[in-house]
Amino acid sequence: MNIFLKFGLPWAISMSAAFYFGLKLGSEKVENREKTISSNESISPVIKTQKPNKHSNFKDPKIPFNKEGIKNSSSPKLPPNLIRIMEGGGIIERLGAFLDAVRAMDRSNVRDVVSAFEALPRGYGRHLEMKLLMRSWSAIDPESALAYANETLDPKSERRFAVSEVLAGWANRSPDEAISWASENSDLEGGYGTSLMFGIIKGLAENNLDRANEVFKNLPEGNARWQASTFLAQQYADLGVEKAISWANQFPDDDSRMRSTTLAQIAAKLARQDIEATAKWAESMKNDKAALLVIDNLLTQWVPKDPVEASKWVTKIPEIEKKFHGIKQLTSRWSLTDPIATAEWLNSFPPSPQMDPVVNEFVSRISTRDPEGAAGWALSILDPEIKEKALNKAMNAWNRVDPEAANVWKKANQIDQ
Repeated sequence: MNIFLKFGLPWAISMSAAFYFGLKLGSEKVENREKTISSNESISPVIKTQKPNKHSNFKDPKIPFNKEGIKNSSSPKLPPNLIRIMEGGGIIERLGAFLDAVRAMDRSNVRDVVSAFEALPRGYGRHLEMKLLMRSWSAIDPESALAYANETLDPKSERRFAVSEVLAGWANRSPDEAISWASENSDLEGGYGTSLMFGIIKGLAENNLDRANEVFKNLPEGNARWQASTFLAQQYADLGVEKAISWANQFPDDDSRMRSTTLAQIAAKLARQDIEATAKWAESMKNDKAALLVIDNLLTQWVPKDPVEASKWVTKIPEIEKKFHGIKQLTSRWSLTDPIATAEWLNSFPPSPQMDPVVNEFVSRISTRDPEGAAGWALSILDPEIKEKALNKAMNAWNRVDPEAANVWKKANQIDQ
C-alpha cells in the first residue's frame, strides 16, 4: 500500500493530467486551424483546382480541391479529434477513426475526409486509408474521385491503385455507366490507357463474374489484360476445379504467351486444392507450352507431398515430350529431398536421347553432395556435348573436396580433362 501511495498514485495522476491536456490541446489545435482558415477565406478562394494536362480527358472534379485540402467552413463537422488522430494516433485508433469518417462521408463533407487523409504520411503507409477513401467517394461522385486521384496522388505509389478502386466501386453499382466512361477514356495518349479496364473488371467480378470475364475477353494486349488474367484466375479457382478449368480452356491458341502464363497460374492454385483433378486436366491438354507449365506447377505441389505417386503418374503420360518434361521436372524436385530414391527411379529408364536432359539435371542437383555419384551418372549420357558439360560439373565439384580421389577416378575411367 505504501509503495502504491509513493509511486503508483503520482504516476496515475500524471497520466490522467497528460490525457486531459492532450485532448484539450488537440481540440484547440483543430479549432484554431478552423479559425485561421475561416479568416483567410476572404483573402484567397477556397476552390483551386489543377487544370488537366493536354493529354488528359479527366473532367475537373465536381467537388473541387486545392493541394492543401482546405476545409469548407459550411461543411458539417466530423468528430473533433479526427485530424489529431490522423496526424499522431496509433494504427488501430487511426483506422477506426478514418473508417468512421468514410462511413459518414457525403457530398457536404468530402473535403473534410480528404483533408484527414492528406494529413497522413504519403506513400504505401496510407494505402488502406486510400482504398477506403476511394471506395466511399466512388459512391458519391466517381468522376471527382478519379480527377482527384489523377491530379493529386503520387503516380508511383498511389494513383494506379486509387483509380482502380474508384472504378471497381463504380462498376459494382453502375456497371454500364462505368464501362462506358472507361471505354471513352482508356485510349488517351499519356493517360492510363487500358489499365482503366482492370478496375472495371475487378468491380464487376464482385457481383457478376461472367460479365467481368466477357469484358476481359475483349481487352487488347497490355497491362490491363495481364492484370485481369491474374485476378480472374484467382476468382475462378475459388469457385472450384471444374469451373476454373472451364475458364482456363477458353484462352485461344493465337495468344500463346497469355494462354500459357494464365493456365500455369490456374494450375498452381488448383494443385493446392485437388492434385488428382489437376493431373487429369494436364493429361487431357494438347502438347504445347501451356501444358508443360501446368505440369511444372502441378509437380511443384505434388512432389513434396507424395513423390512416389507423382512419379507413377509422370511415367504413364502418353505424349513423349510431356512425359520426359515431367520426368525432368520431377527429378529436379525429388533429388533435393531424396536423391537415393530418385536415383533408384531413374534406373528404371534405359539410356536414351530423351533421358539425357533428365540425367544432366540429376547430375546438377547431386554434384555438391555426391560428386562421385554424379560423375558416374554423367557417363551414362549419350549425347557427347551434354555428357561433357555434366562431367565437367561433377569433376569440378569433386576437385574442390577431394582432388586426389577425383584424379584416380578420371584415370580409371579414361577421362581426359
